[in-house]
Amino acid sequence: MSSIRVSRLLEDSDYDLHLSLVAGERGLDRPISSPRIQKPGLALTGFTEHLHSERVQVFGNTEVSFLRGLSPERQKEVLLSLMENELACIVVTKDLDPPQALLEACEQANVALMRSPLLSSTFIQQVQACLEEALAASTSLHGVLMDVFGVGILLLGKSGIGKSEIALDLVMKGHRLVADDIVDITTLKPGTVYGAGNPIIKHHMEIRGLGIINIKDLFGVAAVRERKKIELVIELVEWDPAHEYDRLGVEEQSFNLLGVRVPLSVVPVRPGRNMTTIVEVAARNHLLKLQGHHSAREFAQKLNRAISDGGMRRTLGEEVE
Repeated sequence: MSSIRVSRLLEDSDYDLHLSLVAGERGLDRPISSPRIQKPGLALTGFTEHLHSERVQVFGNTEVSFLRGLSPERQKEVLLSLMENELACIVVTKDLDPPQALLEACEQANVALMRSPLLSSTFIQQVQACLEEALAASTSLHGVLMDVFGVGILLLGKSGIGKSEIALDLVMKGHRLVADDIVDITTLKPGTVYGAGNPIIKHHMEIRGLGIINIKDLFGVAAVRERKKIELVIELVEWDPAHEYDRLGVEEQSFNLLGVRVPLSVVPVRPGRNMTTIVEVAARNHLLKLQGHHSAREFAQKLNRAISDGGMRRTLGEEVE
């Protein structure tokens, strides 16, 4: 199971968590293994059966007020029972001042205690989004990811087959580059995969004979995007006269990306084929399929009906005459 350190939340700059450390600095190395957030609730009364370890615990006005209403001895007893559950960390929202007993308990148990000015509901929503991204399954692939007519197309193929040149031509036609050479892939939502550029080479592209170019600097900010959902995979292969390629497109193939099946098209490359136009048509055809129009299957159905009722035979006979 993947996990991140609690310190990652303090370093966040994308989700505006506005966290500050109050106590328990030695607990910043503790792992967070779930994006789900908990509010202790009944755990503060001593019922800790459903308190999960390695999760962020959020103390809002209700929890803080409840603690303050307990006697000092009862506070220590409740918090001692709470700390036995291997908590990831505790966050107090609304910039509330945590009770002294909570400060001491976090220091003794090495549990990071942080504070945020956000409302509990707002903080939970934002920290959960942060954790979902940080804990998402991820991998990297050698390829090019483009946004073509709003469709995220991942171009695969061996080195030197022309992926970057196709991408450059698409950019010049007004489409957007997401990543070249290294595509970082994550599953941010169930059943969907997203691709982004590697932070080191983001917005850059290698063109043999020219070297490394910066697409954002050359074509402007509208020529790139940070992340895109991958909806179609096109694998470029060298043309093999002995191989029988799909000419109808009735049977669809798929490519496995982190357990998600993404539609796959295998496209042979040879001199004279306008690969940029083929990629654009593939994007348009994918949009049609999403609207319920599968051109290849519709054509096959018309052909089968024509053959079954003898229409094709009559047409052929008229041509012979």
